[in-house]
Amino acid sequence: MEKPFSERTRRLSHQAQNAFTTRALKFLPNQRVLPDTLSAPFLEYTSPRSTLAPPHPSPLASRLLQVDGVSSIFYGPDFITVTKAADAQWPHIKPEVFSLITEAVTSGEQIVNTVEKATTTEAGQDGAGEDTLGASEEDSEVVGMIKELLETRIRPSIQEDGGDIEFRGFENGMVLLKLRGACRTCDSSTVTLKNGIESMLMHYIEEVKGVTQVLDQEEEIAMREFAKFEEKLRAQRGPDASPSTMGKGSLDTVEA
Repeated sequence: MEKPFSERTRRLSHQAQNAFTTRALKFLPNQRVLPDTLSAPFLEYTSPRSTLAPPHPSPLASRLLQVDGVSSIFYGPDFITVTKAADAQWPHIKPEVFSLITEAVTSGEQIVNTVEKATTTEAGQDGAGEDTLGASEEDSEVVGMIKELLETRIRPSIQEDGGDIEFRGFENGMVLLKLRGACRTCDSSTVTLKNGIESMLMHYIEEVKGVTQVLDQEEEIAMREFAKFEEKLRAQRGPDASPSTMGKGSLDTVEA
């Protein structure tokens, strides 16, 4: 006879720093999250409709986006990142998020499904295409070196922080990049690009003159709203208050 759910639930190990200031929670379910057949390194859902649509609907992402205050769901190869709205409070939504992910993992539910005959991707479901850091015969020598550095030196650190990175082009010495997941809308993404990625690329590849972050319209709006929220918090806490930014060492990590 199958054990009751309470006996099958694995204990959650919660490792957190600045738990209620970061905008993202990273969950480690100790199993693969993305389908083995998926060539892309991640999937991201930013709207409820996108979680139900082809090519990769996700019942878990659908339930999570129904939680008031949750703004996006990001799946890496073996982790799940949940991002909240700037004005939402983790103490109000964290228990339900924990419960939904724990139930899905312990029940053996398929996290991501694949609809074979899909010809289009619903707006708000990103990452279903080819890996932008993959080598291509059309790549120049410089682009090839850029992709190799991003793949081997940059991507592991960003995935550790609950996100990923996309290569969008190389124009006039500028590398066009898009951050995903935990750093998608945080204001510290600029610091990540300039102090980390840009410095490394310029050090190893003399043709690189800088890095530009590619933003969607909704991301630009979200970052402006988050900046307003930060300004409001600083006014309440005083000028010496620490900013509510996300970066290495400030991400909640949960092992299921």
